[in-house]
Amino acid sequence: MSKFKQLAPGVFVAGQLEVDDIAQAHALGIKTIICNRPDGESGQTLSSTLAAAASDLGVAFVYMPMSSPADTAGFAKDCAVQLQREGDILLYCRSGRRSSTLWEVAKAELVTDTGSAQAAVQGVGSTTNIVIIGGGAGGISMAASLMKRDASLKISIIEPSEKHYYQAGFTLVGGGCFQPDNTIRDESRLIPRGVRWLKASVTEVQPESNTVQLDNGGSVAYDYLVVCPGLQLHWAGIEGLEETLGRNGVSSNYLLPYARYTWQCLQNMKSGRALFTQPPMPIKCAGAPQKIMYLAGHHWEKGGQLKNVDIEFHTATPALFGVPAFVPALETYIDRYGVDLNFQSTLLAVDGSAKTARFKQGGAEVVKEFDFIHVVPPQIAPDFIRSSELVDEAGWLAVQPDTLQHVKYENIFGVGDVINAPNAKTAAAVRKQVPVVADNLLALQLGKPMAASYNGYGACPLTVEKGKVVLAEFGYGGKLLPSLPLDGTKANRFGWVFKRYMLPAIYWDLMLKGKEIMAKPDRLTSSK
Repeated sequence: MSKFKQLAPGVFVAGQLEVDDIAQAHALGIKTIICNRPDGESGQTLSSTLAAAASDLGVAFVYMPMSSPADTAGFAKDCAVQLQREGDILLYCRSGRRSSTLWEVAKAELVTDTGSAQAAVQGVGSTTNIVIIGGGAGGISMAASLMKRDASLKISIIEPSEKHYYQAGFTLVGGGCFQPDNTIRDESRLIPRGVRWLKASVTEVQPESNTVQLDNGGSVAYDYLVVCPGLQLHWAGIEGLEETLGRNGVSSNYLLPYARYTWQCLQNMKSGRALFTQPPMPIKCAGAPQKIMYLAGHHWEKGGQLKNVDIEFHTATPALFGVPAFVPALETYIDRYGVDLNFQSTLLAVDGSAKTARFKQGGAEVVKEFDFIHVVPPQIAPDFIRSSELVDEAGWLAVQPDTLQHVKYENIFGVGDVINAPNAKTAAAVRKQVPVVADNLLALQLGKPMAASYNGYGACPLTVEKGKVVLAEFGYGGKLLPSLPLDGTKANRFGWVFKRYMLPAIYWDLMLKGKEIMAKPDRLTSSK
């Protein structure tokens, strides 16, 4: 008991915990452990390791790192519902001093008329002002954008992952043009200062009660909710894919380990048949399925193997690209690399050991042999979205396409791949959507009419060879929306420099930090 100091009835504090301490805490009746120490300070057991040990014993574990008492605004109220479910709570940091200070500052917000901080902890609901579901491109950018506008806002991000990925770089990794490690950063280093990180997964959104249920048994209440969890890669939607992915010449750039494998396969392949697939829409970055095909063709062309490789592109769509203005430039490279185009051809199954793939083409099924196949999985909204009251008939978050406000619940907004707006699902779209939601949410909060409008902007830098890109920028209805003074309908060198060198810096150093250069929202033609 000497390691755990009691601060108030049912509230304990400790210095850095180890795995063995979890069992001792459990034996003492502690039901929830709150980690106030950021991972990566020095010489500590990671929160994820302790969370796993806690989970084994049925103890809730919440990662809520804080660096100073200034971070405590709303701390106890935000924690109350999700943490103080039943039994005692234990807070810890490096020495226990930070957690003790945090509690002393926070409990003042919870004192009831009887002066009992403990009674308040047990009875008060969460008053988190803004909750953001997802800590990817949309979530981090959203939090940073809001904090730039009003640093006093109470914002929480719900995100289970410790690593953050620059997914736009995965295709370049698969083509041997980008270092894998440059696509990864620690999530903890990207969370904006003053924003609370709840390291958990969402299991349910309850819009009628303005609460979000978490997989650790807790819940978070919100005044405003921004939903941006991304989408779900539905690997099981293709028979046999999960059993063979990452071996037998079966790969996919949609996850980083397989992007590495793609490059290995391209280097090792000297002859044979290479298949590249695209599932039914919508998918994230609709150009990605063919970007890797062009990079592969260019690699084999430079190495002298192209004449010995048969390339086939099987796409479930009726055209090479959804915006006709960019198709002629792409067809030039289709001819150059000798690609056999197969429209309305949907991959149904993969047998890696037999090196065969089965497609549905029209009313028939066709089996193709392969030496290498790059598979893009079908994509759907996360389960907690598809089972909620928030979706449209197709299972995506239903929002107004201009304001990005939910069609039914006015205090809910959507950003990124999860929404049903008819735009390209790209990071570039997120960059334009975030300021729209930030402006409209804060206007709503202040009782003012919403005025910001999203025009459907998305960008797809189509890497047609190592050194050239067709920089496709467009909005709703395929309207061309170039942001640079060049002809994006033709392959050019600048597009490559922009894609390979400038966009990563824009992502990490501008977009995720709330610096909205060239991202000013359009204005609504009429206030809503």
